[in-house]
Amino acid sequence: MNIAKIEAIPFAIPYRKPLKFASGEVHTAEHVLVRVHTDDGLTGMAEAPPRPYTYGETQESIVAVIDKIFAPQILGLSPLEREVVHARLDRTVGNPTAKAALDMALWDILGQAAGVPVSGLLGGYTDRMRVSHMVGFAPAGQMVAEAERIRDVHGISTFKVKVGRRPYTNDVDACRALREALGPQVELYIDGNRGWTASESARALREMADLGLTFAEELCPADDVLGRRWLVRQSPVPFIADESATQAAEVTRELLGGSATAISIKTARTGFTASQRVLHQCEGLGVEMVMGNQIDGQIGTLCAVAFGGAHRSTARRAGELSNFLDMTDDLLTEPLSIEDGTLRIREGAGLGIDIDPDKLARYRQDA
Repeated sequence: MNIAKIEAIPFAIPYRKPLKFASGEVHTAEHVLVRVHTDDGLTGMAEAPPRPYTYGETQESIVAVIDKIFAPQILGLSPLEREVVHARLDRTVGNPTAKAALDMALWDILGQAAGVPVSGLLGGYTDRMRVSHMVGFAPAGQMVAEAERIRDVHGISTFKVKVGRRPYTNDVDACRALREALGPQVELYIDGNRGWTASESARALREMADLGLTFAEELCPADDVLGRRWLVRQSPVPFIADESATQAAEVTRELLGGSATAISIKTARTGFTASQRVLHQCEGLGVEMVMGNQIDGQIGTLCAVAFGGAHRSTARRAGELSNFLDMTDDLLTEPLSIEDGTLRIREGAGLGIDIDPDKLARYRQDA
């Protein structure tokens, strides 16, 4: 069984409303469907969601690097030769989501070939995960209304609140309004997407000290080395590294340098193979993890829940698995459903990705 063909198919699906946060905003999910075909008829799939303001990738660059650079280097290899695949992909710097999608598609093939779910191959800890929901920039009243709707409709009780606006007091007021409306039983944590300075972050955390925040994530820029260390030393809540820890070496730097005390794992940028390396590294250091989200669609969410539910360490916390709710449509034949605050892993061999051909034809950008 060898890799015979690779497709990188750009597609675009509008969001119900703009998603706004400190590093930018998005109006349309301009993603790439990656399909890896073998010579014996199996097809593995994954989704690559570009985030140009974070990783420098665009939809066009993902398609180009897969078609022109990656595919010629791995065609003919066996899906079992994952280390050879990664050795060849890593000759090219960057391009994390393109590499991740290829990796996850290969795992999908292996699960199908073995007749077992990928989550079982990865670890098989649980068949579902609790879900957290991202609340983006808006007036405080709108943020509260969205969180209440998501709680009432989907049973979600953990919310990741986007902060990083200036003045920072706008976000402090929004977080306070969310806590007052949702009550003490709901988990709240904040994500600044590098929007504040270290001193602004410290002031905001002091003013929110009574809100019982679970985590704070990437409040100030990753290259503010001394400022981040100063901030983390005084932070009253665990500090998650996300954009600053996109690979195992960066995880080492952030944790041992004192710039973070927890790590966000995103399968959209590290696939399954590199995500396991990060996870085992964190376990060895006694560091907490959360399953993050690249504003994935339903395909990417299937991948994230398969990995998160496979491991005890990532299944402890609610995973960021609900961003697809903000999309007007998706490509799956059978849409995902969040019920009682949880998302189940798909049963069956592989990742359980079944693409609706009519929807793909409607949304693809290369036809």
